[in-house]
Order: sequence, then structure tokens, then C-alpha cells
Amino acid sequence: MILKVARIGHPVLRALARAVPPADIASRDFQRLLDDMVETMHEYDGVGVAGPQVHVPLRVAVIEVPASDERAREAVPLTFLINPVLTPLGEEKEEAWEGCLSVPDLRGVVPRWRRVRLEALDRHAQPCVVEAEGFFARVIQHECDHLEGSVYLDRMEGLRTLSFLREFERYVASRDDDE
Repeated sequence: MILKVARIGHPVLRALARAVPPADIASRDFQRLLDDMVETMHEYDGVGVAGPQVHVPLRVAVIEVPASDERAREAVPLTFLINPVLTPLGEEKEEAWEGCLSVPDLRGVVPRWRRVRLEALDRHAQPCVVEAEGFFARVIQHECDHLEGSVYLDRMEGLRTLSFLREFERYVASRDDDE
């Protein structure tokens, strides 16, 4: 089932999400939520969606980057993040454009850690540890921010790059394609 996406201004996006009790992960309701989150992410052409974005204030997110996505150098398989803990690896940050299903039709340049270590539970409540860099690391950080009550706008160093999607595609993305 496709879930309703909360938009900026809704209080669920600014609240700290609650941990998922590991015993609840195997429940039919929680497994259905995971499937619904994946379906919602696909419906809106996202590469990730977090619990608060679908009005569920739990520390859960799903990520998937298809090989056809031009933003990523390589595909990211469907990944479930339950109760994630994120640790930056190194001091290096990268700036890149981001958008968000909860902040529709806008894009902005956001600094993020280049490399991160992620510890989480997967959909079967098994521990999972991933070291990620580049776009995959960016998506992990973006989704984990939602679990802390933040959106990418909070990470921007200023609003000068904030653009409507149509103008981004017309003036920024087309310029990047020429280079």
C-alpha cells in the first residue's frame, strides 16, 4: 500500500523517532510497514524513505538506488535500516545537491560526510554493519536525519542554492551535463 508522505511543516518530521523494539520487527504489522515503505519509495521515485516521512515516528528507513540512477556511481540494493547508528569515518565532507519527498519540488546543496559507518538491524532483526561513501553515504545520512527530526534544509550552509526542481533541471542540471 502506498503511504501518505508527510510534508515539511508537519510535526512528525520535527520529532525524535522512537526506537523499534527488536521483538516487534518480525511482527506482521511491522513487516507490512516495511513493504509499504518500499512501495511508497518506488511510487515517488525516491531512493530512500524514513518512518517519520510516512507518519510513523519510529527509527526505521528503507534505501534503494537502482543502477539506472544517474546520481550514483553504483547501485545500492534494497537496504532496511532499523534503529540505525551512524558514525562519520574521517573528517572529509562533500557538497552535493539533495531533494526530499517531504520537501517537494525543491533542491539545495548540502554538505555531508564523505564516508560513514552504519550499524543497524535489518528486516530480520539481524545486526548489519556497512561502510559507505559517496552517494550511498549521503542517502544514509539523509534518511538518518529524518529519524532525528531534521531535514536537508537544516544542513544547508545558506539558502543561496535552494532551487525549485523545474529551475534546477533547466539551469543547474543542464549546465552540469555540459561539463
